[in-house]
Amino acid sequence: MPQLSACPSCEEPLESGDLFCGACGFDLSVVPARPDASPNGSADGAAARWPEAPEVDSSDVPVPTHRPNDVPGTDSGGTDLAESEQEPKPEPEQAAEPGPTGPEPDEYPLPAPGTAPAEGADPRTAPPEPTPPAGTKLCVACRSGRVDPDGYCENCGHAQPRERDHMEQELDAVAAVSDRGLRHHRNEDAFAISAAALPDGSPAVVAIVCDGVSSATRPDDASLAASLAANESLQGALPRGTHPQQAMHDAIIAAAEAVNALAAEPATARDQGPHQNAPACTLVGSIVAGGLLVVGWVGDSRAYWVPDDRSGPTVRLTEDDSWAAQMVAAGLMSEAEAYADERAHAITGWLGADAYELEPHTASFKPDRAGVVVVCTDGLWNYAEAVEEMAGAVPGDAARRPLHSAQVLVGHALDGGGHDNVTVAVVPFPFVPQGAGSA
Repeated sequence: MPQLSACPSCEEPLESGDLFCGACGFDLSVVPARPDASPNGSADGAAARWPEAPEVDSSDVPVPTHRPNDVPGTDSGGTDLAESEQEPKPEPEQAAEPGPTGPEPDEYPLPAPGTAPAEGADPRTAPPEPTPPAGTKLCVACRSGRVDPDGYCENCGHAQPRERDHMEQELDAVAAVSDRGLRHHRNEDAFAISAAALPDGSPAVVAIVCDGVSSATRPDDASLAASLAANESLQGALPRGTHPQQAMHDAIIAAAEAVNALAAEPATARDQGPHQNAPACTLVGSIVAGGLLVVGWVGDSRAYWVPDDRSGPTVRLTEDDSWAAQMVAAGLMSEAEAYADERAHAITGWLGADAYELEPHTASFKPDRAGVVVVCTDGLWNYAEAVEEMAGAVPGDAARRPLHSAQVLVGHALDGGGHDNVTVAVVPFPFVPQGAGSA
């Protein structure tokens, strides 16, 4: 029975050995025994002595801070805290693997380079995709996404510039440049340049330029098909000894057949635009071979002769198949009046399934001096229509730097407004004195 100094019920003083309270009769045996140790005192029941707070003096020195070890105490097992803290803690034999419901790790380990992240891994720690193989087309906007066959970035969705928006090609004796311009959403022009060997071994240089008719279906396909077909025809005819002028005529026929074939294929093309007419384009080409200059055309794309020394006249070698040209030829309007009319550029001849009767135009010349042939679409000559303007736009070293000259001429059109696609081929014509005539 615990030793009490007063009755728990009425607080009557008790004497040692009392079993009941003498005042109220309270049974002292029901009082629970005192624990061996108290969290607020020592084992013998004496109260723990807490350190007294130091008196505050008038100096500026701060009051010292008490650390936890300055206060005596015991742990749950009754051991002095100071002694238990000094005892080394036993090392666990093996750390338990965290389960799916265990705590998250402090750090996420990075996977080895080149390995795919595990399912459910933090995407922020996923390794970057490996470098794409050579030849893979990357987005011009984000510089990382791959471009799908439809021309859009798989990463950011940005539409990519079409391959034909700007094209350049240079051979030893000819160069060409084509540009979309500043107003059109795509480039509907096309060109083909090449060189062939005549039966005697002398070279023949070919330049073909085509302009798709924007009001027709798939004009870009039409111009590309025509330029490729005409060039292929010339590459087959010239080495066989076919006269260049006849070869040019046959090449225009072959180009027309290629464009006509587009009207029937693919079948979905007509479904997408059932109210539009068949694919159509214009064509102009030149051949420089054995001191002879041959040109051929259908439509309003042009060829100009520009002498190197500018001492001779600059000459336009083609006549437009257009409403304005017909008015001038019929004597109904002056050239200035006809080309000022809004109907001036309406073409009267083209390559396509719904064209009028095809009439390929060809002509041969024998210039008496060195110069260059400028073969171009109306995207250029609209900004240098007169022969004097064209002569002023062609650089003086065009025969030695045909690609640079083509670039300068395209730049001239863009600086003028770039309202249309612009394509230019520059073909140097070396001077051959034998049998030289007049252009």
